[in-house]
Amino acid sequence: MVNNLEQGFFGIGIQNGKTPENLGVLWRSAQNLGASFIFTIGNRYANQASDTRKAVGAMPYFHYTTFEDFYKHLPKSAMLVGVELDDRAVQLETFEHPRRCVYLLGAEDNGLSKKAMEKSHHLVKFKSIESLNVSVAGSIVMYDRQKKLL
Repeated sequence: MVNNLEQGFFGIGIQNGKTPENLGVLWRSAQNLGASFIFTIGNRYANQASDTRKAVGAMPYFHYTTFEDFYKHLPKSAMLVGVELDDRAVQLETFEHPRRCVYLLGAEDNGLSKKAMEKSHHLVKFKSIESLNVSVAGSIVMYDRQKKLL
């Protein structure tokens, strides 16, 4: 069990998100599950009807045009955790979440870029028959973090 007094934070975002609705749902979950910030890489966020809690106004939102720009601006001491169905990825059930990290998800159709997977400090996946909707996958990862670290 991790000491709750140890400082920590996390952010979550999507690389080249496919649909605006997925962003809004992910941001709502991020606000509910304790994210410190949200972000996009590539496709820009637009006002989402699915962001009913107005998460973008309630927490910092960052947009990066390229993965390189995003990676250059990772918070100091934060680990990059890529969420991807990949042979190198660790099962979420056994994954130990870093106290300070940034979770990066890819779009459902293309996943994370090769560069993003190479630069990730950790890759994580979970059991599912097929790939999940990106907002659902992100919500599962954040819930797992909350359950294990609180």
